[in-house]
Amino acid sequence: MSAAVRAEHLGFAYGGGSRAVFEDLTFQIDEGELFALIGPSGGGKSTLLRCMNGLVPHFHGGSFSGSIQVAGIDTRTRQPRDLAHVAGLVMQEPEAQVVARTVEDEIVFGMENLGASRTLIRKRLEEVLDALNIAALRVRELRSLSGGELQRVAIAAVLTMQPRVLLLDEPTAQLDPQAAEDVLNAAVNLCSDAGLTVVIAEHRLERLAQYAGRVMLVPGDGSVRIGAARDILRNRNEAPPVMRIGRRLAWSPVPLSVGEARRFAGARQSPAAPAPARGAAGERMIETRALEAFLGQHHALRGVSVALHAGEVVAVMGRNGAGKTTLLRALAGLLRPRSGEVIRHPGLRGGYTDLAFVAQDPSSLLYRESVRDEIADVLKGTHRGGDVDAVLAEWRLGPLAATHPVDLSVGQRQRTAIAAMLAGDPRVTLLDEPTRGMDHDTRELLVRNLRARRDRGAALALATHDVELAASVADRVVLLAEGEVVADGPAAEVLSDSITFSTQANKLFGGRVLTVEDAIAAARTGRTANGQPVTASTAIGGAP
Repeated sequence: MSAAVRAEHLGFAYGGGSRAVFEDLTFQIDEGELFALIGPSGGGKSTLLRCMNGLVPHFHGGSFSGSIQVAGIDTRTRQPRDLAHVAGLVMQEPEAQVVARTVEDEIVFGMENLGASRTLIRKRLEEVLDALNIAALRVRELRSLSGGELQRVAIAAVLTMQPRVLLLDEPTAQLDPQAAEDVLNAAVNLCSDAGLTVVIAEHRLERLAQYAGRVMLVPGDGSVRIGAARDILRNRNEAPPVMRIGRRLAWSPVPLSVGEARRFAGARQSPAAPAPARGAAGERMIETRALEAFLGQHHALRGVSVALHAGEVVAVMGRNGAGKTTLLRALAGLLRPRSGEVIRHPGLRGGYTDLAFVAQDPSSLLYRESVRDEIADVLKGTHRGGDVDAVLAEWRLGPLAATHPVDLSVGQRQRTAIAAMLAGDPRVTLLDEPTRGMDHDTRELLVRNLRARRDRGAALALATHDVELAASVADRVVLLAEGEVVADGPAAEVLSDSITFSTQANKLFGGRVLTVEDAIAAARTGRTANGQPVTASTAIGGAP
């Protein structure tokens, strides 16, 4: 099979005397292949994608060695603009990639610059609107879109150019579960039907693993390892939950998907009694009452009443554009509602002394010369007590303390923004898509640190599409749809037996099983991890 991408003795290091991102890499990606890049934040996945479209070395500079060819074209001999019809890149931060005012204008911008005919432009526009299920957004202004909606528009704009190789950097990071499925299904169809090669760098592997033919592990030490998805992920911490369940229960072969795992798990459980509450909620810290909000002409919130309590983590979930970010911005005082009100508890000090808001674009929050300076600046500006070195240690940022934020990966910038804004333990914390760009280990660190703050009496709300994260950390889930609250209750209830908003463990076992730990306990003891009985027997093939 001919190569879509071929690298020979490829090496690269950014300027400033930094260590090599990778060294002496030789590999091939075949035409029509769906190829995945995995590994820790800052390991080099995004850099490798930028090598494939010529941004490295033409834009980023640095020390480049060896060669990489895309569709037979040596990237050293062509500028990125000349490779646009060959290698299309959708970056992690779509807000940095879009240029037009409306969705339609953005999608057709590239084709217009290539001088495509109006007939061809219209044809491709309709095709990508349907493929990514965004036809309803076609006349919307980009500034009114959610992060996930903007991400799909950016993918659509690149797809209309019909590149030979599609490069996607964290394409599902801001997408709701159904939108993520739409994007991955579109990628699979493009590979099988059109012979397109798709290379995806991704941390959220619960959907991607079953589709990827081969996986490249980029561990960050300059090397790579390539193999079948099952082989590479088998013993990795970032393996999808269903693989971790299968590994611990000795299922063979370890399943890549819920569908593969069903033959081991047998019948799903009948719903068990609701899990006991973690404890009575503390005092009400902040709330909205009958909130109505608009983004331009878009009716973003419709009569939303939600309260946050001390000692509680609330996950705000829903499809892209459901109103999650708008709700958090209203709670943070960054958006003036059309009607209704936001009420702070009388004990909360004004401004951001007792309240922290972390937007989904970490770059919008970082402006100092180093990670250390970012943290120190927040502690000084908010008048919270706190020690910079303690914050660096809590978030494992010590090795990056002197690094300028612009030199960090997206995941590292996200961790820096969260660490800085949460420095000094604010009493109310609002996080918008906090796991964007985060690798598995950093996500686990986030869970531990959020739980610790909850246990110290803070009120926390996070808008997220990461169902596995919500199951791990949330006490309560507020589910929004078209600006309205459609569910507000314990996580074990809202995230159970849902077609879209349920975890892999729950899809496999049902009942109140949400996490890997719940699944292991249910399989081995007939009880969930929190002690609730499993009400129907399950035969676990190969369980010890």
